[in-house]
Amino acid sequence: MTEVKKPKKTNPIKKSFSGKSPSKKPTTRSSRILRGPLFWILVAIFAVSIFGQISAAGNRYTQIETSQALDAIAQSKVESAEIVDKDQKIRLILKSGSTIKGATKVEASYVARQEPTLVDALTGNPPSNGWNVRVPSQSLLVSFLMSIVPFLLIGFLFFWMMGQAQGGNKVFQFGRSRAKLQSNDVPKTTFKDVAGADEAIAELDEIKDFLANPDKYGVLGAKIPKGVLLFGPPGTGKTLLARAVAGEANVPFYSISGSDFVEMFVGVGAARVRDLFNQAKENAPAIVFVDEIDAVGRQRGAGMGGGHDEREQTLNQLLVEMDGFEENTKVILIAATNRPDVLDPALLRPGRFDRQIAVDRPDLKGREAILAVHAKNKPLADDVKLLDYARRTPGFTGADLANVLNEAALLTAREEKKTIGNKELDESIDRVMAGPQRKSRIMSDSERRVTAYHEAGHALVAHALPHTDPVHKITIMPRGRALGYTMVLPDEDKYSTTRNELLDQLAYSLGGRAAEELIFHDPSTGASNDIEKATALARAMVTQYGMTEAIGAIKLGGSSSEPFLGRDYGHQRDYSENIAAVVDREIRTLIENAHQEAFDILVANRKILDEMVIVLLEKETLNKEEIELIFKKVRAVTPRPAWTGSPTRIPSEQPPVDVPERVVEVVEEVKKPTRRKKATSGDK
Repeated sequence: MTEVKKPKKTNPIKKSFSGKSPSKKPTTRSSRILRGPLFWILVAIFAVSIFGQISAAGNRYTQIETSQALDAIAQSKVESAEIVDKDQKIRLILKSGSTIKGATKVEASYVARQEPTLVDALTGNPPSNGWNVRVPSQSLLVSFLMSIVPFLLIGFLFFWMMGQAQGGNKVFQFGRSRAKLQSNDVPKTTFKDVAGADEAIAELDEIKDFLANPDKYGVLGAKIPKGVLLFGPPGTGKTLLARAVAGEANVPFYSISGSDFVEMFVGVGAARVRDLFNQAKENAPAIVFVDEIDAVGRQRGAGMGGGHDEREQTLNQLLVEMDGFEENTKVILIAATNRPDVLDPALLRPGRFDRQIAVDRPDLKGREAILAVHAKNKPLADDVKLLDYARRTPGFTGADLANVLNEAALLTAREEKKTIGNKELDESIDRVMAGPQRKSRIMSDSERRVTAYHEAGHALVAHALPHTDPVHKITIMPRGRALGYTMVLPDEDKYSTTRNELLDQLAYSLGGRAAEELIFHDPSTGASNDIEKATALARAMVTQYGMTEAIGAIKLGGSSSEPFLGRDYGHQRDYSENIAAVVDREIRTLIENAHQEAFDILVANRKILDEMVIVLLEKETLNKEEIELIFKKVRAVTPRPAWTGSPTRIPSEQPPVDVPERVVEVVEEVKKPTRRKKATSGDK
């Protein structure tokens, strides 16, 4: 006897991730309308009304006057008559050969007082086939339907509107998760489409291997991470990395936003968390991606709400699902946020988010790779070198770089060119940094001259100081909200700043104001933003960086986060009024010294300042090479004395060691393992 093997049940969701996906026609708006209940209800109402009109057309009577009906009865022209008491109408069927208004079926209306007159006329001259009085009455079913239909219609409209409010879900299914399952039919993003985040890609690529080969790690006693947190500034590619994981992983991938959990109804957020993880567990192994998790994962007890806050109940359920009593669920949670500092500590602990991956702004190599990725489908001119533009965009995120190339493509199309050249790329960088050029703004000659001296003052002071970055560009063409700007950028990536570099930044920030004071003896409001930035930098030097002798290496002031964004309910000053006065005095001292330093540099190089302004008024925009040519004869500034923050800490005269050209690896000699002596009774 042969055994008949039963077909093995397969999960349809898993099946769609195993290889080829079934081809599905895209759902159009018209097809959704045809499948909706509202459409078929309207069709039914239309059909009933048409049927009623067709059925009534066969029994249609011609309307005549009441006097004409009485005359026909008196003249014995009526074959049969019927009085419809409820409608107060009399219907007559005339004898053969008799017509009124060309019709043999007629009806007339009457008032209640005329009913006895009609009855007397029909009694005195009865029709040949007799007459009848009919009192129409509705059946119990019809009466019931007529009374309940309005309520049914109102109820249907309520259900329909609630269904629309639920984003397409069925009514009362508030607890159902809004997570979207990644389909194989949509174009996939892979790790090849991501650049400038090699460390994050390596970590996320390992997640795919965890799910594909769990035994490989189980043999070594390793546990699969339950959560991966991607954090970093906006625009660095956290969501793009998650999409790449969805494209690479051959498992179900659910994506949802942190704001999709909480609704206006109590308990909905926790129910949606449970439903989301239940769906993922049923189709495990699976990946769940929560974008902007800070919307639901902020620290409990923070802000204006209390412990009964709906968001906190949602967070509690999320904590339980990530690391509760149930284990080995084979569900990995990937989350992204711009604010890791506001997340609840219980959410960040190992066992929930085992891996926290920083997705920071790309370095020079990363920016070049990102530009190359976004330039794949764009025709660049032969003389365009992406490395040069990577050097010019320090601090740019991946989104900024993508915007640069997109703006360059739009400018090229606007000028009806076939390839993207250096001119378009230069303009696109300026547009991203300072906004579009305002060609319609016409400045007077005097205002152009003030702007030229202002920007030349910035550039000259920045060039003269020994610890500043190179001046790459000066322009007096209005752009965005600025009448002109000076671009000072580093030639290589920097991750820390020295005290001398900060002092130089203060000085050249006030160079424009100093130039206006020196030349026109009447400063303008054009330096307002410079003063704002200089004041913020000086305050940070005093209260955060410990770069003044009076305050020292002390951090003053708590978190500056707002109640709804950060952890603290409000800001509380943690230092006395005397210290606050010292802080204000030190800030003023830094600003005044920098202001005077900038003024002295401009006085010493007045002739070069005038030469720069003449060229700038003529050309309006100068690049790095033209600026360096004019500033060749700028006098060098005397270096500042060494500073340690205290007269008792005397700096060493011995210079630092040189940096080797290559990293020397120190390899220790591997000793041969010695055999362990056999234990004797005297050994312990």
